[in-house]
Amino acid sequence: MSTFEFKVSATDGAARRGQLTTAHGVIDTPAFMPVGTAATVKAMFPESVAATGAQIILANTYHLMLRPGAERIAKFGGVRKFMNWPGPLLTDSGGYQVMSLSKLRKMDENGVTFQSHIDGSRHLLTPERSIAIQHDLDATITMTFDECTPFPAEKKAVADSMALSMRWAERSKNAYIRRPGYGLFGIVQGGVHADLRAESAARLQAIGFDGYAVGGLAVGEGQELMFATLDVTTPHLPQDRPRYLMGVGKPADIVGAVARGCDMFDCVLPTRSGRTAQAFTRTGTLNLRNARHAEDQRPLDETVPCEVSRVYSRAYLHHLFRCDEVLGPMLLTWHNIAFYQQIMRELRAAIAEGRLAEYMRAFAADQARGDDPVESDDAA
Repeated sequence: MSTFEFKVSATDGAARRGQLTTAHGVIDTPAFMPVGTAATVKAMFPESVAATGAQIILANTYHLMLRPGAERIAKFGGVRKFMNWPGPLLTDSGGYQVMSLSKLRKMDENGVTFQSHIDGSRHLLTPERSIAIQHDLDATITMTFDECTPFPAEKKAVADSMALSMRWAERSKNAYIRRPGYGLFGIVQGGVHADLRAESAARLQAIGFDGYAVGGLAVGEGQELMFATLDVTTPHLPQDRPRYLMGVGKPADIVGAVARGCDMFDCVLPTRSGRTAQAFTRTGTLNLRNARHAEDQRPLDETVPCEVSRVYSRAYLHHLFRCDEVLGPMLLTWHNIAFYQQIMRELRAAIAEGRLAEYMRAFAADQARGDDPVESDDAA
């Protein structure tokens, strides 16, 4: 019988190297989860996503409840079977999207009533309904329903929002149907306030969850304040449970958050950037629409074990984007996800070998170095 179990095999400072065993496979941590919001990692085949080294992906309750509907997906056996993804799946509860995308929303103690951003239809999302939808989606990891507090906000508003999320967390736990190898994560809120973060972490642990996420960051506070908030949050989380920093982020954000004890990450950046000609590489971010790439025969990044990264020239990718060819976003998304997965492999090795600080210094130096022979912002 499958179990849901997290084991830490090595530490380096606050950073942890571990493994999360689930009903649908093992996840090596630190781990980056490509975002498959609507049951697709945009511009990627599921097989290609797996080939990059990704072991778990994310899907979203809000989007899938609107299209095609959780009940329809349940008839196919859940998101994993629906989209042909073989590994574990984490589903966001929909709370953030209700706040950021929906129209005419009304929130009270029970939940959130909102109008769909797609067709204006009215819906009610409560902690119980969110958990039920995630069950229909057959999520390996289910997230509690919460309110993502906006930034900036007055401390009282942040405290009230956090308290509501904690009450919703308890209702989420009560509605959750336990199954071997599946897990439920609580979400720590509290804005950038150390005392509220500590209170939230304590209240969640009193309820009891299989993992703990840090929500409400990467919403405009900046890297320095995000790191400062993590510094006063992760020490309050249990050592024997995975920690998931939601919606983060840029490569440097992830490296810094790993050093502060975070184990799991997701972000739309590698896929969204892949569709807009932005490539993440060892020596910084490239805009492949820039004219300087038109005759550049170099590959994107030979340090990444991916055919796109090592074989296709920057000149060819520049050409694809200049001509609006669909292959451009497909190839660049593949490379970006592969680059993120390579960072995670390197972080896991550095933690296991006790050289994380050395790795972080080298990574920052490489990112700052740049590798284009001609610095130009001219676009073709």
